[in-house]
Amino acid sequence: MASKAIMANNEDRPDKKFVGGVVGQWGEFTRFLSDVRAEMRKVVAPGRKEVQSTTTVVIIAVFIFGLFFLVTDSIFSSGMNWLLHRMGGQ
Repeated sequence: MASKAIMANNEDRPDKKFVGGVVGQWGEFTRFLSDVRAEMRKVVAPGRKEVQSTTTVVIIAVFIFGLFFLVTDSIFSSGMNWLLHRMGGQ
């Protein structure tokens, strides 16, 4: 009975909880690194042809979006200028 009380007191000590927490954290960290290594083994680098095609798509998309925002900005700019002139602005 007394030995159970001593064991219970030792388990409630903050240093025991800290050490157990650190060991648990270390186990989780090593498991995470193991999972990262397993996933990195599955990674395949793209070939030259794939890189060229995706780069072309990105460049074309940038020009299309640039043109879209140019037109949108021009429309809003002219609209704001018209509105300010109608309200007595310069």
